[in-house]
Amino acid sequence: MKNKPKVGRPRKEIDYNALDKLCSIQCTGEECAGFMDVSYDTLDRHLKEDGHVSFADYFKKKSSGGKISLRRTQWKSAMDGNVTMQIWLGKQMLNQKDNSRQEVTGPEGGDIKFVVKFK
Repeated sequence: MKNKPKVGRPRKEIDYNALDKLCSIQCTGEECAGFMDVSYDTLDRHLKEDGHVSFADYFKKKSSGGKISLRRTQWKSAMDGNVTMQIWLGKQMLNQKDNSRQEVTGPEGGDIKFVVKFK
């Protein structure tokens, strides 16, 4: 019995080092697949064949490193005196907010008069 020739394209190997870096900078599945020159479905299928649950789960695991690096950089920027970053982090992490109060008055600080007309 003769061996049947393989049909279709040869399997594209996933460059996990590159994929990890793409996930760490929050690239979408479609962007990662495009970089790998495969469809998203193919990327997801290869991940499953290689023992991973899915791209979504792989991304969750690998994207956290990028978030940590970004948070570290933001924190360092704030600690180095970047006032804008200090304010932003205060709003995000400490629930701080800008308070502004506006008072509306009528002429010369008096009451506001409303006229209601009915037909």
